[in-house]
Amino acid sequence: MQTEPSKAPQKKGKRKHRPSVAVGLWIIKKLERFIRRHSTVGNTPFFDPTLFEWAQMLESKWPVIVDELNAVLKNHDGIPNFQDISKDQVNLTQDDRWKTFFLHGYGYRMDGNCAKCPQTAQIVESIPGMFTAFFSILSPGKHIPPHRGPYNGLLRAHLGLIIPEPKANCRIQVGDEIRHWEPGNLMVFDDTYRHQVWNDTDGVRVVLFLDVHRPLDRVGNALNKCVLKLIQWSPFIQDARKNHKAWEKGLH
Repeated sequence: MQTEPSKAPQKKGKRKHRPSVAVGLWIIKKLERFIRRHSTVGNTPFFDPTLFEWAQMLESKWPVIVDELNAVLKNHDGIPNFQDISKDQVNLTQDDRWKTFFLHGYGYRMDGNCAKCPQTAQIVESIPGMFTAFFSILSPGKHIPPHRGPYNGLLRAHLGLIIPEPKANCRIQVGDEIRHWEPGNLMVFDDTYRHQVWNDTDGVRVVLFLDVHRPLDRVGNALNKCVLKLIQWSPFIQDARKNHKAWEKGLH
C-alpha cells in the first residue's frame, strides 16, 4: 500500500473572534457553568425520560401525533428545508434532505401549522417549559455532522414517530454514546454535548423534536427564564420567524 509522505505538524493559532463575539462566548460559558450547578436532573449526555413528568403522557399520544404527521407528509416536497427557515443551519445542512414542520419555534406559535395538527399542538402545549416543537424529517442517506447547541438551559427531546428499518442504521451520537430511535419512545438529551445524526436507511425518519426548559432549582430557573427571553428576542430568532411567515404566505 502506498503511503503519503508525512508532513511536519503545523502549529494552529488560537482562533480569534471579534471583541463583541468573544464577550458573548465568555458570558455563555459562565452561564452554562451556572446552569450545570443548578440542574436538578444532573449533567449527562442522555437522561432517563422518567425524570420528566410529561414523558409518559407524550408517549401515550404517539398514535394521534402520527396520524396528523401522515397528513402533513402528503405534501413532503412543500415542507421547508431547515436552512430555509433558520439561516444559521446552513453550516449543518445545505440540501433538501432535512425538512422541518414547525408548530412552535423558540417560544413563538406557528398558528397555520398548528391549525393543521390541532391535537399535536394541544399535546405539546401541555408540556411544561416547552420552547420549540416541530416535526424533524430526514430523508434517506442524510447525515447531520457533529455540532453542539448554543445553550444548556434547554434540553432536547425526540419522540420517535416514523423510524425506518434497520433501526441500527438510523441513529444519534451524543458525546460518546450512540442510541437508536424507537417508534413511540422518548429520548431526552443535552444538545450542548457534541452530537451527530445518521439516517443510513432507504426510508424517511421523522421525530417530534422538542426543546424544553431544563429542570433547575428556584435560583437557576429565574435566571434561565431571563436568558431564554433574550434569546427569543435575538436577531437570529426574529429572522427565522420572518422566514417562516414568508413560507406560510407563499404556501397559502
